[in-house]
Order: sequence, then structure tokens, then C-alpha cells
Amino acid sequence: MARVKRAQIRRTRIKKLRRRTRGFFMGRRRLRQAIEARLKADKQQFIGRKLRKRDFRRLWTQRINAAARQHGLTYSRLIHGLKLANVSINRKMLADLAVREPEVFKAVVEQAKSALAA
Repeated sequence: MARVKRAQIRRTRIKKLRRRTRGFFMGRRRLRQAIEARLKADKQQFIGRKLRKRDFRRLWTQRINAAARQHGLTYSRLIHGLKLANVSINRKMLADLAVREPEVFKAVVEQAKSALAA
């Protein structure tokens, strides 16, 4: 079997690991624990990216609900009215309108109310 010299590959791999574990504490940065620490950090990072989307959707829902209640509707009635009125606007934009453009949001609510009444 041929001899395998790994110096450059090994050095590259260790440099990459050290770059990923920079800022970790004690052995989690330098020792064999660093590999496991990096794997766990990657897993938590992946989960965090999914949770961020969930958290933002909840925030938008709360903002829309609060603004809709000021105009005499609940969140679910507003969304249902918008569907009946064929207004396709996503929750992110609705929440942004509710916070930054209250007059425009009021017009959207009125459209939903008229669709619900009809």
C-alpha cells in the first residue's frame, strides 16, 4: 500500500476548525472537543434559522391583530375578509402597513369589512 502524506490537508482541516470555533471557551476551542462543539453549534444554528422565520411570523400576526382591533376587526376576520375581497398581500407587508402607514392599513381594513358584509 502506498504511503499517504497528509500534512497540508491536515493543516487545512485544523485551520478551518479553528476558524469555526473562534470565541469558544477553553478546550472547546483547541482540543478534540472543538469538533463536537462545532457540530453542536452548526446544529443549533440550523435550528435557529428555522425558529427566526417562525418568530417573525408570530410578530407580524400580533401587529396585524393589534392594528385590526383598533378598527373593530379581529385578525382572523380581517384575513378572511381579505381573502373574500381577493386582496393578496402577505402578512409581512400587512404588519409593515399597520406600523408605518396607518391610513393605508385602514383602507385595507375597510375593503375587508365590505367584503365580509357582502
